[in-house]
Amino acid sequence: MSWLIATAFGLDLLCGDPRKMPHPVVGIGKLIAFFDNKLNTGSAPALGGVQLVTGTLIITGLLAWLGLTLLGLLSTLLGWIAAAWLAYTTLALRELHRQSRKVVDCVERGDLAAARTALSHIVGRDTAQLNEEQILTACLETVAENASDGVIAPLFYLFLGGPVLALLYKAVNTMDSMVGYKNEKYLEFGRCAARLDDLANWLPARLTGMLIVVAAATAGLNGGASFRCMLRDAGKHASPNAGWPEAAAAGALGIQLGGAANYFGKKVDKATLGDPDQPVTVASYRDMVKLLYLAASYALAGGMVVQWLI
Repeated sequence: MSWLIATAFGLDLLCGDPRKMPHPVVGIGKLIAFFDNKLNTGSAPALGGVQLVTGTLIITGLLAWLGLTLLGLLSTLLGWIAAAWLAYTTLALRELHRQSRKVVDCVERGDLAAARTALSHIVGRDTAQLNEEQILTACLETVAENASDGVIAPLFYLFLGGPVLALLYKAVNTMDSMVGYKNEKYLEFGRCAARLDDLANWLPARLTGMLIVVAAATAGLNGGASFRCMLRDAGKHASPNAGWPEAAAAGALGIQLGGAANYFGKKVDKATLGDPDQPVTVASYRDMVKLLYLAASYALAGGMVVQWLI
């Protein structure tokens, strides 16, 4: 299993998202949208949300397991290739770098309008009025948070239960991103998906925070401040999980993340994470990318060592 996961990790580094091939997460998104249209009808929305979660997980897990089993019966090599490909599609390290880099490239060119547009594709907040530092801050926050959701958590579930479990995690994460909103339409309907996502990310988020601390210490950044800020500020975040990688990153970079932001036209006063020792700049982003790749590499190496010992 370790070499299969290492192969998937290498494919993600080399290729990023397979844009010209069918992507399981895209299919999961279409399935969630189907259930959303059918079940979120206004009557008993909480029950509909439970049905959404149950149906999505059963169909996703069953199709993935059946596909891998049948291909494995046809050929051991074909089954291994299919499993490596499925594992690869659960990882988003290269894509997270690629999408965030688009934002920063626009900032470096001085095209803040284009930077706001690119940022709107990877964050949930309103971006139309953000200045340069606010754009970079939002970009860094999403890179730090998605270091867990898009990289460390899938690796964790790959090592724990292979490609099928990792894909089930991606289904949970995708459900939360699509229906886990605290607005009139999804407050009740999306509650089950949101709570399950919180549970699935509880341990990976904390592991990600610790990996960022270790990455900071080995990359010449401030590992001590990273650890202190993580312990001090992680619990301030409205999310039970996002604060861990974000606070660790803020401490490592000597910057402050969080603060007020607008969502759907409404101002939200978010807690601040870290200390404003340095302004948020493009250099901060470059250091965050170093932390991202180092943390992911340490997660892969650590998982392989643990599996070897077991």
